[in-house]
Amino acid sequence: MKKIILSAAVIAFGFSFGQKKEISAAFKAIEANDTATANTQIGAADAILGGKTYLLEPTILEQYYYAKGLGLLNTGKVSEGAEVLANISALGKSKIYVGKNAEKQKVYYVGKQAADASGVANLKEETYAPTLVGNLGAKINPLLTKANEEAMAAYNAKNHEVAGKKFLEVNNLLAAAGSEDKLYKYYAGVSYAQGQKNVEAAKVYNELINEGYTGVKTEYKAKNKKTGAIENLDKNTFELYKKMGATGDYTDFKTENTPSVEQELYETAVALEIENQNYDSALALIDKGLAKFPKSSKLTEQQGTVYYKSGKIDQFMANLKDQVAKNPNDKVSWYNLGVLASKDPSKLAEAEGYFKKSLEIDPNYVEALQGMIYNIYVNGDDKAIAAIDEARKAKKMDVFNKLLGERRAKLSKAIPYAEKIYSLNPKDVEIVSLLKGLYQTSHNDAKFQEMKAVEAALKAGK
Repeated sequence: MKKIILSAAVIAFGFSFGQKKEISAAFKAIEANDTATANTQIGAADAILGGKTYLLEPTILEQYYYAKGLGLLNTGKVSEGAEVLANISALGKSKIYVGKNAEKQKVYYVGKQAADASGVANLKEETYAPTLVGNLGAKINPLLTKANEEAMAAYNAKNHEVAGKKFLEVNNLLAAAGSEDKLYKYYAGVSYAQGQKNVEAAKVYNELINEGYTGVKTEYKAKNKKTGAIENLDKNTFELYKKMGATGDYTDFKTENTPSVEQELYETAVALEIENQNYDSALALIDKGLAKFPKSSKLTEQQGTVYYKSGKIDQFMANLKDQVAKNPNDKVSWYNLGVLASKDPSKLAEAEGYFKKSLEIDPNYVEALQGMIYNIYVNGDDKAIAAIDEARKAKKMDVFNKLLGERRAKLSKAIPYAEKIYSLNPKDVEIVSLLKGLYQTSHNDAKFQEMKAVEAALKAGK
């Protein structure tokens, strides 16, 4: 018996025909309110498609989204169903790129990004006008009202995780109805962040950034002649009454733009990625954010944090210098520069200058005072003691006395900084003990005895 070999074109046709058959059956079933049959047929279509929705021509793709989305809605999976239905509106807002792939299959890519990612050449640009969005209002409106009420109730009750999920549901339902307002997606991100659901929050914030959301919206305002109140109007009403002039019910027409939240999106997204220890993602966001907001001290500071946490010390040092160049009064960055520089014994003078700069800004900055004591003057004291002991054992008294004097002089320089900390925290046993030792080394017996008595009293709980 002769073997039959199907051509690629015939296989492709059979594949496409199977899809259309299942989807058509699902569409008819959902229109007849037979959700079970619709879901079964969509499941069969999905098995054939394997996620390759670009093989469906727009009319069939619209029916696919419609049947699948409503099937999910009808089984209680509201947010998921709305997300699927939102693709119908996207069909009308995006260009459709049509052509044939390497397997000679007809392909329909929705949007330029999908077309470019496909690698298929010579695609023809077309448009498509969806016809089914108008059918969704009766189904979506009650769900939308319910989801919005639940989102606000959860947020006011500080149940932030539930609020985040419900605000996303509102966003998806609005998109399904062709009226997406990403403000609700922004609310979802805020809710997740406040509830410390950092992974979920980071995902939402990153999506908003990639979708170009800025939060800027034009508001149309006018004064009601009867009440004297300033009212918000929709654009069409605003334009209508403005054209009516003196015969209309409104006056004092003006438009205002809400403030942009784009910089906040970047800064919050970066903070979340740092919390999630996704340092590469955080750096990529910072680079993208600084390109748009080069004066953002927050993004610059976060860049330093990422460099430090990921062990990129040279980059961290350069970042700190960039921060103090932008903001010379940034005492924390001056202090951090001092800490980093002090790790190199050859840069102690440089480190001392950084700590002093921090203290010029804030003389009571305890961290910088401690930096002067421990990173500059106490730094290397163990080696000094070892050298002194070695000279003593070798009976090199000239060397011994010289090293002893140098140590005494160096530690004496720490006393004013320790005294400052003591004046700020007089009940800190650690600083009292340090001062006692410093006074003893400098041969200030009166002060040594004073601190010895203070130390004893503090340890006794007096």
